[in-house]
Amino acid sequence: MDWQPDAVLVLTTEKDRYEAACAVLEHHPRRLFFEKPLSARNGQENVSEQDFFDGQKILQLAREQGCETAMVFNYRFFDQSLAARRIAAERGFGQALNISGLVHYACWSHAIDLVHYFAGPIARINALQGKRVHEAGDMRAQDVCVAFLTEGDASGTLIGTAALEWKFPLFDLTFNFEHGRVRLQDLDGEMTVLDSRRADVETYRVTGGERSRWDQYNSSFQKSISAYLQSIRSGGPPPVPGIAGLLELQVEAAIKRSIEQSRPVTLAEDFPLNI
Repeated sequence: MDWQPDAVLVLTTEKDRYEAACAVLEHHPRRLFFEKPLSARNGQENVSEQDFFDGQKILQLAREQGCETAMVFNYRFFDQSLAARRIAAERGFGQALNISGLVHYACWSHAIDLVHYFAGPIARINALQGKRVHEAGDMRAQDVCVAFLTEGDASGTLIGTAALEWKFPLFDLTFNFEHGRVRLQDLDGEMTVLDSRRADVETYRVTGGERSRWDQYNSSFQKSISAYLQSIRSGGPPPVPGIAGLLELQVEAAIKRSIEQSRPVTLAEDFPLNI
């Protein structure tokens, strides 16, 4: 920190991120760039309410110091995610009305962020949890089923699970807009676009067999970090601000509380951001 770096990239595991961020903040950095999720002491498949409050404290300390924060959230930089945003804007698909998703926990925080990216912040949640524990590598977690409404009144459902086979798509998200529908699958996998005005269906795939899903995955990190570094060079805001990380944890905390208390949770009331 004596070198006075332009930015500090906090790329620890999610279990150690809170302690690492607090240690760096003792030295008043100019900027912090975080891997996702912002904090998860028990792993990304078992985010707790405390993780939200830890993430909130990180951003509050950063704000008090005038430190700019940013998130990686590299799924926004998949070729298909970028194309979906461009197509929806160019063709005037309008507001998101409905969202549905089946998501492996390895992609869970990204899926929540993609909902925010395409449909705006989630405002209200009602969630259920299954009893069976599924395992995937070092992950051990129960399934969750989440019904939600966004601040823009879009309705949606997400299923989170560790039971999806790694060789098959790890997530499947569908966004239904006023004048079209977009379906995104896997790590920059196949994308389907339904355009109601053109009355046709289009399928987009990454060209050529030489690039695997993991090549696309790795490339998305490169694009995310390059975009962040360019924002520093140009003096502009980060492409994915730190608040995006706290919004994701706010959703996770609301899911946990809804399950534990068997009730709907309004995020702004139960978990105000205070940033």
